[in-house]
Amino acid sequence: MGERGALRVRLDRLVREAAKFGAVGAVGLLVNLVVFNLVRHATDVPVVRAGILATVVAIVFNYVGFRHFTYRDRDKTRRTKELSLFLLFSVVGLVIENGVLYAATYGFGWDTPLQSNVFKFLGIGVATLFRFWSYRSWVFRSVPLPAEAGESFLERSPDRIQS
Repeated sequence: MGERGALRVRLDRLVREAAKFGAVGAVGLLVNLVVFNLVRHATDVPVVRAGILATVVAIVFNYVGFRHFTYRDRDKTRRTKELSLFLLFSVVGLVIENGVLYAATYGFGWDTPLQSNVFKFLGIGVATLFRFWSYRSWVFRSVPLPAEAGESFLERSPDRIQS
């Protein structure tokens, strides 16, 4: 396979990975915002604490989705390390996400339900960029495929691909 063909295969894999990440993330976003609004409006929990609680629920949901859908073909031999790294990077994402909400709420006094949702959504967006990079780079590490060793994508037999 030529250099252009190998690049095409890698780009196709990245696009599929981003689409799967986005699908899990979209449902995780919905979980995050629904929990946030339920806690925010049904209890007296302050806005940022409600945001943190919602993020934790979404992190649990997302781990299951990422492990069993987005990254199911990735290395599964070091689950403890994977989960530890996932939690570490998720906590960094939690700080980014809810830091935006904190700055808007306590720094600028933007605390209406609409403003809280806008800044929660904005924080999720910024944190998602970090999470995509960190999860694919450090948490769900890829196992080298035969195509990366010089065999074309079409020459691989399906029974040799890990699922």
